[in-house]
Amino acid sequence: MRAVVHVAVIVSVAWDILSRDMDIQIRDRSRQPIGVAQVDPAARPMLVRAIAADGAPHEIYLDWEHALDDAGQLRSCVTCGCQHLYRRRTLPRFAPFALVLAGAGVVAGVLGYSSDPIVLAALVALLVLDGAVLVLARVQLVCYRCGSAYGGAPIARYHRAWDARIAAEPDNQPAVPSDMNAPNDARGPSLPSNQ
Repeated sequence: MRAVVHVAVIVSVAWDILSRDMDIQIRDRSRQPIGVAQVDPAARPMLVRAIAADGAPHEIYLDWEHALDDAGQLRSCVTCGCQHLYRRRTLPRFAPFALVLAGAGVVAGVLGYSSDPIVLAALVALLVLDGAVLVLARVQLVCYRCGSAYGGAPIARYHRAWDARIAAEPDNQPAVPSDMNAPNDARGPSLPSNQ
């Protein structure tokens, strides 16, 4: 009976990991942005429709052959097949605004204006805003070779922050950009759709 409960917990955790959609900011092998797509990792679609910044749709082929590990977490890039991914924290859009306000709060404190109750209330509000910036920061996986970013998916512990030695390896270098309209094998499996 105990083994059955243990297996049920493992299956439910694996189902929960694979049930969330993953946001992919897709780039080609020369690190040029192609578009953004939402993908269900459990379905492992071979073809997705990515929407570019100008609204143009592109059909992108994804390679799921060895992309997921046994826990259902991303192990390699599905757009170019690179085995090396790193984790990156992305801050919310209001982070620069919060940084400017924090600088203003430091100046107010240094100049001695912090004894005023209104200034103290503003500094507390600023502290809450800075805490929100840290809490709302998301972690993404990014491919060393093509620069595609994966968000909304669980990240395995073996993925580390960016490492210059791994980035300098020849296999992780981007392809040389060429004419985007000409056929180019260096762009990897990502192909724009016919319009």
